[in-house]
Amino acid sequence: MIWQAHGCGDPVTVVVPGLGTTPGEARLPASGLPGTRVVLTLPGHGDAPGAPSGYWRYERVADDVSAVASEVGATAAIGTSLGAAALINLVAREPERFDRLALLLPAALAEPRGDPDLPLLRQAAAVARGDRAELRELMLEHLPRGVELGDYVDTRIAALMRLGDALAALPGQAPLSDPAQVAAVKADVLVIAATGDGQHPREVGEAVAAAFPRGRLEVLPTRAPLLTHRPRVRELLSDWLARPSRG
Repeated sequence: MIWQAHGCGDPVTVVVPGLGTTPGEARLPASGLPGTRVVLTLPGHGDAPGAPSGYWRYERVADDVSAVASEVGATAAIGTSLGAAALINLVAREPERFDRLALLLPAALAEPRGDPDLPLLRQAAAVARGDRAELRELMLEHLPRGVELGDYVDTRIAALMRLGDALAALPGQAPLSDPAQVAAVKADVLVIAATGDGQHPREVGEAVAAAFPRGRLEVLPTRAPLLTHRPRVRELLSDWLARPSRG
């Protein structure tokens, strides 16, 4: 897995992006945070080579994240969507891996996302058909109105068109089989959820925060916090990193 470090010193925080995230977008959750931020690029994203056959399983992504965390000496981790799921899977198997976790927009915990109208499944179908126009419509349907998007939609479409296997495979999975699998995790866990996001339901965020002994939930009144509430997300993450560890 490719990674790039930004900043210097402690803490060292590994940043695991969501599916289809562009390299610039992947840096957003860690922008402005203290210490060293190690931003991962997942297979098939940016300039990274495509994923090998059968790669898109949460435990496989989690294994790669664990290897990078060991290499850079990370004590904290931030994951968004797919990245959050990979971190949940990782700490269930390695409960002492991190002192702090921030899980942004988790989409699943112990049950796969089986809704046939799930945006990810509809996107998968559009990608399988090579239908960029439909993919654009699906993306715009779930983005907040009145927000300056720039080239966001075009870059995400280009990214998702490379990720048909992941779009098809991930909705049928969950990072855990039982929420109790993270009961031994002593890390301070910040969960940021959103309202009105069919891909990342608030209820899942609530369940994720409740599963961790030291979980804390923040719900933002938007379906796209990293677009509409970026300063608030940064404030929450800065506070999360600055708090003394309860170790």
